[in-house]
Amino acid sequence: MFDFKLPTTKRIGIDLGTANTLVYVVGEGIMLNEPTVVAVTAEDNRVVAVGHEAKEMLGRTPGNVTALRPLRNGVIADYTITEAMLSYFIDKTCGRSRFFKPEVMVCIPSGVTQVERRAVLDAAMSAGAKIAYLIDEPLAAAIGAKIPIAQAAGHMIVNIGGGSTESAVISLGGVVVHSSVRVAGNKLDEAIGAYVKKRFNLLIGETTAESIKIEIGNAVVETGKSSGLQVESRKSSELRSMEVRGRDSITGLPRTVVLDEGQVNEAIKPVLLEIVKGVKDVLEQCPPELASDIIDKGIVMSGGTSLLTNFARLLTEETGVPCHVAESPLLCVVRGTGVAMENIELYKRTISKK
Repeated sequence: MFDFKLPTTKRIGIDLGTANTLVYVVGEGIMLNEPTVVAVTAEDNRVVAVGHEAKEMLGRTPGNVTALRPLRNGVIADYTITEAMLSYFIDKTCGRSRFFKPEVMVCIPSGVTQVERRAVLDAAMSAGAKIAYLIDEPLAAAIGAKIPIAQAAGHMIVNIGGGSTESAVISLGGVVVHSSVRVAGNKLDEAIGAYVKKRFNLLIGETTAESIKIEIGNAVVETGKSSGLQVESRKSSELRSMEVRGRDSITGLPRTVVLDEGQVNEAIKPVLLEIVKGVKDVLEQCPPELASDIIDKGIVMSGGTSLLTNFARLLTEETGVPCHVAESPLLCVVRGTGVAMENIELYKRTISKK
Protein backbone atom coordinates (compact mmCIF):
# COMPACT_ATOMS: atom_id res chain seq x y z
CA MET A 1 0.00 0.00 0.00
CA PHE A 2 1.15 3.49 -0.82
CA ASP A 3 1.42 5.90 2.10
CA PHE A 4 -0.24 8.80 0.32
CA LYS A 5 -0.93 12.01 2.27
CA LEU A 6 -3.21 14.69 0.95
CA PRO A 7 -1.69 18.18 1.13
CA THR A 8 -3.13 20.17 4.02
CA THR A 9 -3.98 23.85 4.31
CA LYS A 10 -0.98 25.80 5.54
CA ARG A 11 -1.58 28.26 8.35
CA ILE A 12 0.72 31.25 8.43
CA GLY A 13 1.19 34.29 10.65
CA ILE A 14 2.56 37.51 9.14
CA ASP A 15 4.13 40.39 11.05
CA LEU A 16 3.55 43.07 8.42
CA GLY A 17 5.91 45.74 9.73
CA THR A 18 6.88 49.13 8.31
CA ALA A 19 10.58 48.14 8.29
CA ASN A 20 10.55 44.31 8.10
CA THR A 21 8.04 41.57 7.30
CA LEU A 22 8.35 38.21 9.05
CA VAL A 23 6.40 35.06 8.23
CA TYR A 24 5.70 32.17 10.63
CA VAL A 25 4.40 28.86 9.28
CA VAL A 26 2.53 26.72 11.84
CA GLY A 27 4.51 23.53 12.49
CA GLU A 28 7.65 24.91 10.82
CA GLY A 29 8.49 28.16 12.66
CA ILE A 30 9.77 31.47 11.25
CA MET A 31 10.38 30.90 7.55
CA LEU A 32 11.03 34.42 6.27
CA ASN A 33 12.43 37.74 7.51
CA GLU A 34 12.81 40.38 4.82
CA PRO A 35 12.69 44.20 4.60
CA THR A 36 9.27 45.67 3.70
CA VAL A 37 10.62 47.28 0.53
CA VAL A 38 9.41 46.89 -3.06
CA ALA A 39 11.11 48.11 -6.26
CA VAL A 40 8.70 49.02 -9.09
CA THR A 41 9.07 50.39 -12.62
CA ALA A 42 8.04 54.03 -13.11
CA GLU A 43 6.04 53.45 -16.35
CA ASP A 44 3.68 50.57 -15.48
CA ASN A 45 4.16 50.06 -11.70
CA ARG A 46 5.45 46.52 -12.33
CA VAL A 47 7.21 44.90 -9.34
CA VAL A 48 10.91 44.33 -10.09
CA ALA A 49 12.24 43.22 -6.70
CA VAL A 50 10.97 42.58 -3.15
CA GLY A 51 12.68 42.34 0.24
CA HIS A 52 16.49 42.25 0.60
CA GLU A 53 17.06 42.77 -3.13
CA ALA A 54 14.79 45.85 -3.16
CA LYS A 55 16.30 47.32 0.03
CA GLU A 56 19.75 47.33 -1.56
CA MET A 57 18.23 49.55 -4.28
CA LEU A 58 16.98 52.25 -1.83
CA GLY A 59 18.49 55.57 -2.89
CA ARG A 60 20.45 53.86 -5.69
CA THR A 61 17.86 53.28 -8.43
CA PRO A 62 17.96 54.63 -12.00
CA GLY A 63 15.19 56.97 -13.18
CA ASN A 64 12.90 54.21 -14.50
CA VAL A 65 12.84 52.19 -11.22
CA THR A 66 11.63 53.32 -7.77
CA ALA A 67 12.37 51.50 -4.50
CA LEU A 68 9.73 52.32 -1.89
CA ARG A 69 8.18 51.21 1.41
CA PRO A 70 4.47 50.37 0.82
CA LEU A 71 3.67 50.77 4.54
CA ARG A 72 3.88 54.04 6.44
CA ASN A 73 3.54 54.28 10.23
CA GLY A 74 2.37 50.67 10.44
CA VAL A 75 -0.50 51.00 7.92
CA ILE A 76 -0.86 50.43 4.17
CA ALA A 77 0.12 53.49 2.14
CA ASP A 78 0.06 51.78 -1.28
CA TYR A 79 -2.58 49.04 -1.53
CA THR A 80 -1.61 47.54 -4.93
CA ILE A 81 2.08 47.21 -4.08
CA THR A 82 1.32 45.79 -0.60
CA GLU A 83 -0.88 43.14 -2.23
CA ALA A 84 1.91 42.21 -4.69
CA MET A 85 4.43 42.04 -1.82
CA LEU A 86 2.15 39.83 0.34
CA SER A 87 1.56 37.56 -2.65
CA TYR A 88 5.35 37.26 -3.13
CA PHE A 89 5.92 36.39 0.56
CA ILE A 90 3.06 33.84 0.61
CA ASP A 91 4.40 32.23 -2.60
CA LYS A 92 7.89 32.08 -1.10
CA THR A 93 6.73 30.29 2.06
CA CYS A 94 3.93 28.11 0.63
CA GLY A 95 5.15 27.51 -2.93
CA ARG A 96 3.63 28.91 -6.12
CA SER A 97 1.57 25.83 -7.03
CA ARG A 98 -0.74 25.55 -4.04
CA PHE A 99 -3.31 22.77 -3.80
CA PHE A 100 -5.08 24.62 -0.99
CA LYS A 101 -5.03 28.33 -0.24
CA PRO A 102 -3.40 29.11 3.14
CA GLU A 103 -5.10 30.58 6.20
CA VAL A 104 -3.34 33.85 7.03
CA MET A 105 -3.17 35.91 10.23
CA VAL A 106 -1.75 39.43 9.95
CA CYS A 107 -0.93 41.65 12.91
CA ILE A 108 -1.76 45.37 12.80
CA PRO A 109 -1.24 48.39 15.12
CA SER A 110 -3.97 48.68 17.77
CA GLY A 111 -4.85 52.28 16.89
CA VAL A 112 -5.79 51.75 13.22
CA THR A 113 -9.18 52.74 11.80
CA GLN A 114 -11.81 50.31 10.44
CA VAL A 115 -10.89 51.39 6.89
CA GLU A 116 -7.21 50.54 7.52
CA ARG A 117 -8.22 47.15 9.02
CA ARG A 118 -10.37 46.40 5.96
CA ALA A 119 -7.45 47.32 3.65
CA VAL A 120 -5.16 44.75 5.35
CA LEU A 121 -7.85 42.01 5.21
CA ASP A 122 -8.58 42.74 1.53
CA ALA A 123 -4.87 42.77 0.65
CA ALA A 124 -4.36 39.37 2.36
CA MET A 125 -7.37 37.85 0.56
CA SER A 126 -6.28 39.25 -2.82
CA ALA A 127 -2.75 37.92 -2.22
CA GLY A 128 -4.11 34.35 -2.07
CA ALA A 129 -5.43 33.67 1.44
CA LYS A 130 -8.43 31.38 2.01
CA ILE A 131 -9.30 33.07 5.32
CA ALA A 132 -7.66 36.21 6.70
CA TYR A 133 -7.47 37.03 10.41
CA LEU A 134 -6.26 40.20 12.14
CA ILE A 135 -4.63 40.40 15.56
CA ASP A 136 -3.57 43.54 17.44
CA GLU A 137 0.21 44.05 17.54
CA PRO A 138 0.57 44.55 21.34
CA LEU A 139 -1.38 41.34 22.01
CA ALA A 140 0.77 39.38 19.54
CA ALA A 141 3.94 40.89 21.05
CA ALA A 142 2.82 39.90 24.57
CA ILE A 143 2.12 36.31 23.47
CA GLY A 144 5.50 36.16 21.70
CA ALA A 145 7.30 37.58 24.76
CA LYS A 146 5.80 34.67 26.79
CA ILE A 147 3.77 36.98 29.03
CA PRO A 148 0.97 34.96 30.75
CA ILE A 149 -1.78 37.18 29.31
CA ALA A 150 -4.68 34.93 30.45
CA GLN A 151 -4.06 35.71 34.14
CA ALA A 152 -6.23 38.16 36.08
CA ALA A 153 -3.24 40.44 36.49
CA GLY A 154 -1.95 43.49 34.64
CA HIS A 155 0.96 43.15 32.22
CA MET A 156 2.33 46.01 30.14
CA ILE A 157 4.00 45.61 26.76
CA VAL A 158 5.61 48.36 24.68
CA ASN A 159 6.28 47.29 21.09
CA ILE A 160 8.54 49.80 19.29
CA GLY A 161 8.91 48.93 15.63
CA GLY A 162 9.80 50.92 12.53
CA GLY A 163 6.59 52.89 11.99
CA SER A 164 4.64 52.90 15.25
CA THR A 165 4.99 52.43 19.00
CA GLU A 166 2.29 50.28 20.57
CA SER A 167 1.83 50.45 24.33
CA ALA A 168 -0.83 48.30 26.00
CA VAL A 169 -1.93 46.96 29.37
CA ILE A 170 -3.19 43.39 29.03
CA SER A 171 -5.27 41.38 31.50
CA LEU A 172 -7.44 38.25 31.16
CA GLY A 173 -6.35 37.76 27.55
CA GLY A 174 -7.52 41.18 26.32
CA VAL A 175 -6.24 44.73 25.92
CA VAL A 176 -7.49 46.98 28.76
CA VAL A 177 -5.78 50.27 27.80
CA HIS A 178 -3.70 50.99 24.72
CA SER A 179 -1.94 53.80 22.93
CA SER A 180 -0.57 53.85 19.39
CA VAL A 181 1.95 56.58 18.58
CA ARG A 182 3.04 56.79 14.95
CA VAL A 183 6.60 57.57 16.02
CA ALA A 184 9.28 54.85 16.09
CA GLY A 185 12.50 53.70 14.39
CA ASN A 186 11.93 55.44 11.06
CA LYS A 187 11.39 58.80 12.80
CA LEU A 188 14.74 58.29 14.59
CA ASP A 189 16.42 57.78 11.18
CA GLU A 190 14.76 60.95 9.85
CA ALA A 191 15.88 62.93 12.94
CA ILE A 192 19.49 61.78 12.43
CA GLY A 193 19.36 62.74 8.72
CA ALA A 194 17.92 66.20 9.57
CA TYR A 195 20.54 66.78 12.30
CA VAL A 196 23.48 65.88 10.02
CA LYS A 197 22.09 68.19 7.33
CA LYS A 198 21.63 71.09 9.76
CA ARG A 199 24.90 70.66 11.69
CA PHE A 200 27.29 69.63 8.89
CA ASN A 201 25.47 70.67 5.66
CA LEU A 202 25.72 67.01 4.67
CA LEU A 203 22.96 65.07 2.91
CA ILE A 204 22.72 61.36 3.80
CA GLY A 205 20.32 58.60 2.76
CA GLU A 206 17.98 56.64 5.05
CA THR A 207 20.21 53.53 4.91
CA THR A 208 23.17 55.57 6.24
CA ALA A 209 20.98 57.17 8.94
CA GLU A 210 19.81 53.70 10.03
CA SER A 211 23.39 52.40 10.27
CA ILE A 212 24.35 55.45 12.42
CA LYS A 213 21.41 54.66 14.77
CA ILE A 214 22.41 50.98 15.06
CA GLU A 215 26.15 51.59 15.53
CA ILE A 216 26.34 54.64 17.80
CA GLY A 217 22.74 55.44 18.77
CA ASN A 218 22.36 55.91 22.54
CA ALA A 219 19.24 56.93 24.48
CA VAL A 220 21.21 58.08 27.55
CA VAL A 221 24.64 59.72 27.29
CA GLU A 222 26.14 60.19 30.78
CA THR A 223 26.48 63.79 31.88
CA GLY A 224 27.47 65.18 35.28
CA LYS A 225 26.99 68.63 36.86
CA SER A 226 30.02 70.62 37.91
CA SER A 227 30.05 74.27 39.12
CA GLY A 228 26.83 75.07 37.30
CA LEU A 229 28.14 73.84 33.94
CA GLN A 230 27.12 70.60 32.25
CA VAL A 231 30.22 68.44 31.91
CA GLU A 232 30.47 65.13 30.06
CA SER A 233 31.38 62.46 32.61
CA ARG A 234 33.09 60.65 29.74
CA LYS A 235 35.57 62.61 27.67
CA SER A 236 34.46 63.20 24.11
CA SER A 237 37.35 60.94 23.00
CA GLU A 238 35.70 58.06 24.91
CA LEU A 239 32.36 58.46 23.13
CA ARG A 240 31.76 56.02 20.29
CA SER A 241 32.07 57.70 16.90
CA MET A 242 31.90 56.80 13.22
CA GLU A 243 32.72 58.28 9.85
CA VAL A 244 29.66 59.38 7.87
CA ARG A 245 29.82 59.84 4.11
CA GLY A 246 27.35 61.89 2.12
CA ARG A 247 26.95 64.82 -0.27
CA ASP A 248 27.74 68.39 0.74
CA SER A 249 24.53 70.43 0.38
CA ILE A 250 26.49 73.60 -0.57
CA THR A 251 29.22 72.38 -2.94
CA GLY A 252 27.36 69.27 -4.12
CA LEU A 253 30.55 67.19 -3.72
CA PRO A 254 31.01 63.98 -1.66
CA ARG A 255 32.33 64.61 1.86
CA THR A 256 33.06 62.69 5.08
CA VAL A 257 32.39 63.88 8.66
CA VAL A 258 32.89 62.23 12.06
CA LEU A 259 29.78 61.85 14.24
CA ASP A 260 29.84 60.79 17.92
CA GLU A 261 27.11 59.26 20.10
CA GLY A 262 26.59 62.52 22.04
CA GLN A 263 25.56 64.25 18.80
CA VAL A 264 23.33 61.32 17.80
CA ASN A 265 21.69 61.47 21.25
CA GLU A 266 21.03 65.20 20.72
CA ALA A 267 19.38 64.39 17.37
CA ILE A 268 17.11 61.57 18.58
CA LYS A 269 16.18 62.76 22.10
CA PRO A 270 13.00 64.68 21.04
CA VAL A 271 11.71 61.59 19.17
CA LEU A 272 12.49 59.30 22.14
CA LEU A 273 10.58 61.62 24.46
CA GLU A 274 7.52 61.40 22.13
CA ILE A 275 7.66 57.60 22.48
CA VAL A 276 7.97 57.96 26.27
CA LYS A 277 4.90 60.25 26.28
CA GLY A 278 2.85 57.51 24.58
CA VAL A 279 3.91 55.03 27.31
CA LYS A 280 3.04 57.56 30.05
CA ASP A 281 -0.42 58.11 28.53
CA VAL A 282 -1.20 54.38 28.96
CA LEU A 283 0.08 54.37 32.55
CA GLU A 284 -2.11 57.41 33.35
CA GLN A 285 -5.25 55.66 32.03
CA CYS A 286 -4.45 52.34 33.72
CA PRO A 287 -6.87 51.18 36.49
CA PRO A 288 -5.20 51.31 39.96
CA GLU A 289 -5.24 47.53 40.58
CA LEU A 290 -3.50 46.86 37.27
CA ALA A 291 -1.05 49.73 37.87
CA SER A 292 0.15 48.04 41.08
CA ASP A 293 0.69 44.78 39.11
CA ILE A 294 2.75 46.66 36.49
CA ILE A 295 5.01 48.20 39.18
CA ASP A 296 5.66 44.65 40.49
CA LYS A 297 6.27 43.03 37.10
CA GLY A 298 7.72 45.97 35.17
CA ILE A 299 7.23 46.94 31.53
CA VAL A 300 8.30 44.52 28.79
CA MET A 301 9.79 46.10 25.64
CA SER A 302 9.76 44.43 22.21
CA GLY A 303 10.37 45.42 18.58
CA GLY A 304 13.62 46.30 16.84
CA THR A 305 13.87 49.88 18.16
CA SER A 306 13.84 48.60 21.78
CA LEU A 307 17.40 47.36 21.06
CA LEU A 308 18.66 50.98 20.98
CA THR A 309 21.41 51.29 23.61
CA ASN A 310 20.07 52.39 27.04
CA PHE A 311 16.46 52.78 25.80
CA ALA A 312 15.12 50.59 28.65
CA ARG A 313 17.08 52.75 31.10
CA LEU A 314 15.60 55.98 29.67
CA LEU A 315 12.07 54.55 29.93
CA THR A 316 12.71 53.44 33.54
CA GLU A 317 14.01 56.91 34.48
CA GLU A 318 11.11 58.72 32.81
CA THR A 319 8.24 56.51 34.07
CA GLY A 320 9.59 55.28 37.41
CA VAL A 321 8.59 51.72 36.42
CA PRO A 322 11.30 49.07 35.84
CA CYS A 323 11.59 48.23 32.13
CA HIS A 324 13.36 45.32 30.45
CA VAL A 325 13.75 44.16 26.85
CA ALA A 326 12.12 40.83 25.94
CA GLU A 327 14.16 37.90 24.67
CA SER A 328 14.58 38.17 20.85
CA PRO A 329 12.54 41.44 20.67
CA LEU A 330 12.54 41.45 16.84
CA LEU A 331 10.72 38.10 16.75
CA CYS A 332 8.11 38.63 19.53
CA VAL A 333 5.29 39.83 17.26
CA VAL A 334 5.66 37.15 14.59
CA ARG A 335 6.01 34.39 17.20
CA GLY A 336 2.90 35.65 18.98
CA THR A 337 0.99 35.77 15.69
CA GLY A 338 2.09 32.18 14.96
CA VAL A 339 1.05 30.95 18.42
CA ALA A 340 -2.36 32.69 18.06
CA MET A 341 -2.77 31.01 14.66
CA GLU A 342 -1.97 27.59 16.18
CA ASN A 343 -4.44 28.12 19.04
CA ILE A 344 -7.11 30.04 17.19
CA GLU A 345 -9.94 28.82 19.46
CA LEU A 346 -8.22 30.31 22.52
CA TYR A 347 -7.79 33.75 20.98
CA LYS A 348 -10.92 33.95 18.77
CA ARG A 349 -12.53 36.74 20.84
CA THR A 350 -9.50 38.98 20.33
CA ILE A 351 -9.13 38.54 16.56
CA SER A 352 -11.23 39.62 13.57
CA LYS A 353 -11.55 37.61 10.36
CA LYS A 354 -12.75 37.69 6.78
